[in-house]
Amino acid sequence: MLDWIDIGVNLTDSAFDTDREAVLERAWQAGVSQMVLTATSLAVSHQVQTLCNKDPQRLFCTAGVHPHQASQWNTQLADEVRVLATADCVRAIGECGLDYNRDFSPRPMQIQALEAQLEIAAELQLPVFLHERDASKVLIDLLRDYRDRLPAAVVHCFTADREALYPYLDLDLHIGITGWICDERRGSHLHSLVSDIPAGRLMIETDAPWLVPRTLRPKPKKGRNEPAFITEVAHTLAACRSESVEQLSVHTTATARQFFGLPTPANRSAPAT
Repeated sequence: MLDWIDIGVNLTDSAFDTDREAVLERAWQAGVSQMVLTATSLAVSHQVQTLCNKDPQRLFCTAGVHPHQASQWNTQLADEVRVLATADCVRAIGECGLDYNRDFSPRPMQIQALEAQLEIAAELQLPVFLHERDASKVLIDLLRDYRDRLPAAVVHCFTADREALYPYLDLDLHIGITGWICDERRGSHLHSLVSDIPAGRLMIETDAPWLVPRTLRPKPKKGRNEPAFITEVAHTLAACRSESVEQLSVHTTATARQFFGLPTPANRSAPAT
C-alpha cells in the first residue's frame, strides 16, 4: 500500500464530532500513515494536542493562531502559544499568515500576529505552517526578513498563481497542495503550475473537512472532506506532474517526514536513497 502523510487536517472541527474515530480508521486503511492536525486558535491548539496524545506515533499538530483570529493576539496569547509549542506532538507553528480575501481581522493586526509567530518559530526552531489568500506580495516581502532564521516554512493549501509560486520557491518555501486542484471551476490554473514545484518541496494535504475533491465519485454525503480522500488529490496531482502515483507518494511522504521531523512508523520502511 502507498504511504501518505496528510499535512493539514482540521480534525477538531465539529463536522467530525459524531464519527472521528471512524474517519481516522478510514484514513489508515487508505494508506495515510501520519497526519498533522491544524491549530487555528489557542483553544484548538489545546484540542489537537489532546487528540495527538491518544496516538503519538501517527498524529502530530501545529500550534498557533489563524489570521482570522489575529485581532485576539496579545502578549499573553503569545506566551501561551510559546508554551504549547514545546509539546513533543507540536511540529510547526501555525496556522498563521495573511488573509486579505475575507479580512476577518484588520490587516495590521494580521501582520502583527504573523510576525510574532514567526519570532516564536525562529526562537524554538520550528517550521511554519502558513496561510495566504490574496496577500502573496505582502507575505513574500515580510518573509524575506525572517527566512534565514526559520528552519523551514510551507505555504499550506496553495491556490495562487505563477507570480506567487516562483517567489515562494525562491525563498526556499515548501508548497502544500489540496483538493483545490481537483476543482474545475477555480483550480485548473494549478494543473500547469505544480510540475514546477521540485520534488523535496511539495507536500499533499486534504484540509479536511473542507475542499472535498470535486472529482471524487461517489460524492460524500453533506460534502464533507476527510483524510482518506487524499488519494483522490494524489491522482490528480500526479497526472498534472506527469509522474506515477507511486513516485508522488514516495517523494511527498519523505518530504513531509523530513519537514515535520516525523518518525518512520514501525510498519513502514524508510524509502531507499
